[in-house]
Amino acid sequence: MNFDYFSWIILPLLIFLARLSDVTMATLRHIFVSKGFKKIVPVLGFFEVLIWLVAMKQVFSHLDNLACFLAWAAGFSAGNYFGMYIEERLAIGNQIIRIISNENITQLIESLKNNHQGVTIVDGQGVMGPVKLIFTIVKRTHLKDIINLIHLHTPNAFYSIEDVKRLEHGFFADDGKSTPITRLFSLNSQK
Repeated sequence: MNFDYFSWIILPLLIFLARLSDVTMATLRHIFVSKGFKKIVPVLGFFEVLIWLVAMKQVFSHLDNLACFLAWAAGFSAGNYFGMYIEERLAIGNQIIRIISNENITQLIESLKNNHQGVTIVDGQGVMGPVKLIFTIVKRTHLKDIINLIHLHTPNAFYSIEDVKRLEHGFFADDGKSTPITRLFSLNSQK
């Protein structure tokens, strides 16, 4: 008996790689849609569906091959993970960090300003008394550095992080300088 290497090894591997590719593209496409990247989304969608169709045709052409089904499922799982991994490495966009602390925040504020981060500070009332709320917008590429500053200066602070889709005014750290954020479309340009 001759073992059919193509049907049981090469074809499932190709299906796995195709599924890995199309699901990675789908994951990135969804993330780019949520961030407002309108130009790249249709390109990713085109190649995503094209690869999906080719892979699906191979699975339906080999319905008696369990390895193809397993490769399809494994490619889907790996594609989700790989898409999120790539997006995390790209670190596209901005995030808002909300810091709530009842500790002395003077050093944290100075450290944020020294790192060219704009900050907004608000007095608040927490369960255990008065607190300070600190808001700062951070490029995702700088997020780990800012979190390290929070842990260094206010180790017991509560903080939350959320994606920001659009910015209009303020100051933003950009390569060591504070850069004003301006509106993309001003009211004057619409007249």
